[in-house]
Amino acid sequence: MSAKEGPHGKPVKAFLTAESGEKNTPQPDFAFSTVIPNHAATIQVDTGRRQQTMVGIGSSCTEASAFVLAHLAPDRRKHVMRQIFSTEGANFSLTRTHIGACDFTLRGRYSCADNRDDFALENFSIACHKDGFDPQSHPGICDPTFSLLQMLKEAQSIKNNQADPRLRIIASAWTAPAWMKDIDDWFIPGNAANNWQGTGGSLRPDCVAVYADYLVRFLEAYRAEGIDIWGLTPVNEPCGNNGQWESLHFTPESQRDFIRHHLGPKLRAAGKQEVNLLVYDQNRDQMDAWADTLFADPETAAYTDGLAVHWYSSTFKVYEDGFRRLRKKYPDKMIIHTEGCIDDLGKEAPPGIGDPERFKESGWFGNDAFWWNNNATDWAYSANWDGVDNADHPIYTPVHRYARDIIVGINNGLSGWIDWNIVLDKNGGPNHVGNFCGAPIMIDTASGHIHYTPIFHILSQFSRTIRPGDQALDVATHCAHHGADSLHSCATITGDRLVSVQILNTTKTVIPCRLQMDAWAGTFEIPANSVLTLHIPL
Repeated sequence: MSAKEGPHGKPVKAFLTAESGEKNTPQPDFAFSTVIPNHAATIQVDTGRRQQTMVGIGSSCTEASAFVLAHLAPDRRKHVMRQIFSTEGANFSLTRTHIGACDFTLRGRYSCADNRDDFALENFSIACHKDGFDPQSHPGICDPTFSLLQMLKEAQSIKNNQADPRLRIIASAWTAPAWMKDIDDWFIPGNAANNWQGTGGSLRPDCVAVYADYLVRFLEAYRAEGIDIWGLTPVNEPCGNNGQWESLHFTPESQRDFIRHHLGPKLRAAGKQEVNLLVYDQNRDQMDAWADTLFADPETAAYTDGLAVHWYSSTFKVYEDGFRRLRKKYPDKMIIHTEGCIDDLGKEAPPGIGDPERFKESGWFGNDAFWWNNNATDWAYSANWDGVDNADHPIYTPVHRYARDIIVGINNGLSGWIDWNIVLDKNGGPNHVGNFCGAPIMIDTASGHIHYTPIFHILSQFSRTIRPGDQALDVATHCAHHGADSLHSCATITGDRLVSVQILNTTKTVIPCRLQMDAWAGTFEIPANSVLTLHIPL
């Protein structure tokens, strides 16, 4: 006996992205059964226990993404942009961008205020984000006027012309202008002369105030271009990156004092209270110490709205215990994942990863199988560095890493999740320091071939069914017969009582499952190696 209806006899919609080829595909034949198979997993959803309010799902707009998109004819580029931001596509509600240079820029080493000792910021300019790409220097460019700022404007235009116009942009600087820092440079890489200890440097004491002015000026300059910035982090990765690319160091204490005495008051004086100030903006393994230092101080906490985190401290840990602690201690502060990607994609994988013959020609580009299987490594896979535990960085399956991180994160207090570069070229760039990474959309700039990777379809499925303003629900998942990492699930509910249940099956076999929602229950099957979304009206 089976039925296509859920609670109260209302029809249930199902969407599937799977290794078998489905890509956010509606499942018209989806049905529940009253029969409970042996070894069935159980998902329990309590619609009466509401948790954090969701901000959304999204990806990032970078100079590298704009550069790759500029290689497409305008009509093809606009089609890709609609796939990213329109209701017919992924409908991303969150995006992140950089202030000045980052590693994913063509030449790097620039800011919005490069004139030395310009304490009044008289020469502040966002021209570095407005300028397009010279076709003489880059012969494959089809639209030389397309730029990072134009990409954000096009995204906002797409959102403004639909029923759900919300696009929340978070801006982060990778560094202050070089002249504001004690190293008088963008970064100093590690080498034999400095004992392999690179650095991004810290703010000069006489430049702390002007750096706050710099960030406020950026918000004002973008507003003058018609772009409202929803969120701001004082700097990307304040713990540094060993001088590998643009960076700026803070300690928890120095960031607390910077916000308390400078950035917070200046934002308020400039009438920027609507800008959400997110602190930290680095890996989750240190988020407790940073949150405790910044949020436990009443003056600083009054200026801040949440914590920004990245996922690079492990390829499989979500740090859900830390999320729960922070939600309990600071319930009024959002936790938003602001950056994650398949990093170090350009490095040759160690022996034994995947099937050499299978990936020799196509690698990850145009090859969905790469993303669905245990083929990826990260920056610390074979590292022998002090403070790095190799056990936290095993080989992993890209799709599983993304879906697990989002699902488990939402279950434990995460309000939003942003991927890094939305578009890169087929090599995972451009990147001015060779830090190549994977992206949801990868494009061969020579041929124009566009690969919407499985990561894109996963993020699209989540974004289309987890919307800003939805609330997370209490969910318990039991899958004893299939292994602890076999099945992950979360659920959210809209204001008009539509429940979205997200389910990841990491195994190569179908898993029978019993869904219990309040007093109602039904059984169904979760396809192998897949993400299944159920849309259940109450």
